[in-house]
Amino acid sequence: MSKILCFVSDELADFEITLAFHKLKTIGNREIVTVGYDYSPVVSESGLTYLPDQTVTQALDLANVEGLIIPGGPIRPQEPELTRLIAKLDKEKKLLAAICNGPQYLGRAGVLDHHSFTTSYGLDKAEALGLANPFPRQNYVDERVVRDGHVITAKGRAFVDFAFALFDYLDIYSGKMADKERLYADILNR
Repeated sequence: MSKILCFVSDELADFEITLAFHKLKTIGNREIVTVGYDYSPVVSESGLTYLPDQTVTQALDLANVEGLIIPGGPIRPQEPELTRLIAKLDKEKKLLAAICNGPQYLGRAGVLDHHSFTTSYGLDKAEALGLANPFPRQNYVDERVVRDGHVITAKGRAFVDFAFALFDYLDIYSGKMADKERLYADILNR
């Protein structure tokens, strides 16, 4: 079974990814594997606790990885093993998807140097924390969701659109277009 990795860190914005992972697991039949820097529990912005299935270092050797999804959360420094994982998946042209402030990790890994992207991240946030801006602004696009090859990025408020971009990229609704359209209509009409 194909695996979709999800990087989890303290204060992750889990609401931005729950729709996507629910349908990737139930409709797309993907195995969801949470990865963290270690096995410590991670508490999300909503207060839910997540326990990583694997470390980022272990994920470097996992078979059948189809991609990595990074939710938003605070601006944080990046560990070298996450940069290695992102670079490996980028080289293999595997899905790299990040939402809200999540693209910061793709930027620090150099992926956004050669891909268009969007983010909710502001330069003032990095400066206030004394961190370097990880984004090559020449590739920034002010859109809700941007897909450039195997890289999908989104602003935090576009979490539904982000989920549907993932569904399209991974083709999980192949032959089930009416189900996909009904889901989207149900979400918009609630």
